[in-house]
Amino acid sequence: MWLSDTQKIGVGLTAFGIIMMVLGILLFFDGGLLAIGNILFLSGITLIIGFKKTIIFFFARKDKIRGTIFFFGGIILLVFVKMPFLGMIVEFFGFLNLFGDFFPVIIRFSRQLPIIGTILCAPYISNVVDKLAGSKLPV
Repeated sequence: MWLSDTQKIGVGLTAFGIIMMVLGILLFFDGGLLAIGNILFLSGITLIIGFKKTIIFFFARKDKIRGTIFFFGGIILLVFVKMPFLGMIVEFFGFLNLFGDFFPVIIRFSRQLPIIGTILCAPYISNVVDKLAGSKLPV
């Protein structure tokens, strides 16, 4: 899969955004790190798929409107209302609604990686991961 330079930067920003959010959660819901993580994540997604497709993904699809409301509502709670714990719970629910369709693709890709793939293809773990992903994936 070939990525343009802009998409490569977007992948990096998205990865750093996720790392910042995890670090913000580990540091007892540090609002600054969580806000920076959200900014990096959203800007990375925009660079990966483009501005117009990002707007369409978040705002034009009727099946994703509930996820969009909860995702951006969580960001508002996190940044403006200064309630990081509640904001992350609301945002995570919106994240699952928005990006839940991508989990089988992510798991299928992860199973092809050297170390992680071996772990994900183990008999008991693969059953649990398949149930969490919501579908039976080929091993």
